[in-house]
This record gives sequence, C-alpha cells and structure tokens, in this order.
Amino acid sequence: MAKNLSILTEDVKTEAYRLGFSLVGVTTPNPPDHLDVYQHWLQSRRHASMGYLATESARQRRADPRLVMPECRNILTLGLRYPSPVSLPVPQTEHPFGRIASYAWGEDYHFIFPELMGQLKDGLRRLAGREVTTRGYTDTGPILERELAQRAGLGWIAKNSCLIALRQGSYYLLAELFMKLELEPDPPFTLDGCGSCRRCIEACPTQCILPDRTLDSARCISYLTIENKGPINRELRPFMGKWLFGCDVCQMVCPWNQRFADAAREGPTPGSPIFTPRSEVPFPDLIRELALTPQAYNQKFKRSPVQRPRRRGYLRNVAIALGNSTDRAGLLALAATIQHEPEVLVRGAAAWALGQFDLPAARQALSKASSTETDPGVLDEIGKALSNH
Repeated sequence: MAKNLSILTEDVKTEAYRLGFSLVGVTTPNPPDHLDVYQHWLQSRRHASMGYLATESARQRRADPRLVMPECRNILTLGLRYPSPVSLPVPQTEHPFGRIASYAWGEDYHFIFPELMGQLKDGLRRLAGREVTTRGYTDTGPILERELAQRAGLGWIAKNSCLIALRQGSYYLLAELFMKLELEPDPPFTLDGCGSCRRCIEACPTQCILPDRTLDSARCISYLTIENKGPINRELRPFMGKWLFGCDVCQMVCPWNQRFADAAREGPTPGSPIFTPRSEVPFPDLIRELALTPQAYNQKFKRSPVQRPRRRGYLRNVAIALGNSTDRAGLLALAATIQHEPEVLVRGAAAWALGQFDLPAARQALSKASSTETDPGVLDEIGKALSNH
C-alpha cells in the first residue's frame, strides 16, 4: 500500500538528515522565477571566461529544469555545512602565510556529495517500495541551484549571491537530487533577511558584488584564484591579499554568520565532520608552498578542491600573495622561482611579486632573470616590475 504523501515526504527528509545533510527541502522542476537575472548576467558577460555557462544547451536547461530530466516530479535540495573561516586560530609563524577558503579545507565535496546521494537513493528505494529514477548534481549541472534552494524553503539569496539559511547562516555547499517521485513541495522562502545591510558589498576587496545580487566574476577573488587559468589582471592583484584559493570575506562580515545564526551564538562551528580540515591547508606557509614540486602538490591536495587551478595556477596565486605580504623572507623564494620555475605563468607572477619589494635584492633578481628569460609575457612582467623601482 502506498504511503501517504506527507508521511513519505517526512520520511525522505528524515533519511537525508540521518545521512548527515544539514539542509533539506523539496521543490518542483518548474521554470525559475528569476531567470531574467541570470540571462542579464550572461548578456553583460559577467561570467568572464566561463563560457560553458552561456552555451545554448546550458541556457535552455537552466530555463526549464525538466529538460535536465523529463520524468522528474520533484527536486530534493540538500545542504552540507562546512567550517566557519573563524573556527581555526590564525597561526603564529615567522613566515608569511596564505589563506584557503574554508569550504576547501578538507576533502573535495565533489567526492562527498555523490557518495551521500547514492546512499540517499538507496533510502528512497526502501521508503517508496520501488526503484526511484534520480539524477544528482552539486554545482556540476546546468541548473540554478540557489534559486531551487530558495524555492524549496531553505533560505534567501543574499546580496553577495550566497544562500543564507535563516538560523544557520551561509556556510553551506548545495546539491540537488532530481527524482521521479511525488513528494510534497515546501513553500518557498520569501523573507529578505539582508534588508538595508551593505557589509558584504563594502567589504569585498575587489568590489565585485553587483546591485542585482550577482557578481562580476572577472573581479571576484574566487574566480581569479580558481577559474581564471591565465595571468591575473594586474590592477586586481594588490587587492587579492593573501588568498590562494577562493575567498571568504563577504561571508565573514555577514551579520547572519557573525551574530544572528544559531551557530554564531554558540561560537565558531567546525561544520560537518566530513569537512575536517587537513593539516597545513587552511593557512599555508607561502615560502614552502612556492617550492612545491608537481609530485608534492598532487600529494598534498589529493582529493582536495585545491586541485582545480592545478599547480601552475596555485603557485601563481602563492607568488602574488608573497608580493602582497612584502615580507623579506619571501624574497629568496621568489628569486629562485623566477630563475628556475618551468611554468611561465608562475615566473610571470613571481616577477610581479618581486616588483612589490622596494629593495636592491629584488631589483637584482629581476635584472638577472631578464638576461636569461625567453618568454615575451614574462619579460613584459619583468620590465614592468623593474619600472617600479
């Protein structure tokens, strides 16, 4: 005998919570209410080099989630909490250190979510008494996941474009399970908890937050350090601070994370134990990081999100962070890098970083490199760095 729809819906949610999900909601695969915002964002080329977001196929599927899975009846929206950026103390060290966005302190969520959703699918089969056709995504599919989460009652889309859960804040990773299963949809979340607050907008180092609750990707530190595969815009480099992968600034200043959410009142929270921080990942020693060989990089960041920019992109970010630190301890490391590093992208960033040091040793390293460098792009970086002295 089929279960009552309300009972089945609650049983499915209970199973999701049992598996460790922190947020669970149900919505329909109807077209999104705010599609025009997304389309305007694309038309304004705010997606920078992420052309895969603007393909005709991607546009059509985001406009109609049923194109993703025609037999879909409901979408289960899921959230896993990751550690707060303030849950670990800042290290006391003689060497300059960088920062990694806290969602990347542990294992890559692209490994975690599929495993949990596979277990959830097993639970659906048991609860429904039959095989349930599903399709799961975690920022890997052509869907507007924060729109779906808001429509499933999980929270609202904030001015910094993050989803904020009313009593839990915004430190969440999202996933969606499309299902050929009839459940009771949750009412959409209609409250705008941001009000007149502009803290995230004012705190953003590169001023990438736009008035319509979207981001100018080409200016966002997360985009620059992860998705951008080439040299980083010279004008933006000084504003990147010591972020090596991602950025937490707009969330760290949010009152919902600082004061209003239950977790904030209870003190810094480590998030789901699934995201337990790895040793030396949250605050990497910049000098040691710049010396990472390909083998050492792959070993340190195995099954980590920090694999995404690859070694060349990551060391580019490390060099820029050392330039922004202007810590003399980094001079020798940068001088060795510009002379011996095989990756052009990293040598170019090291040249810029050396240009931030108003010291004879930095000029000497740049002059020496200019006599042996053959890549035009790196030579241009060296020339501009020397002109700073």
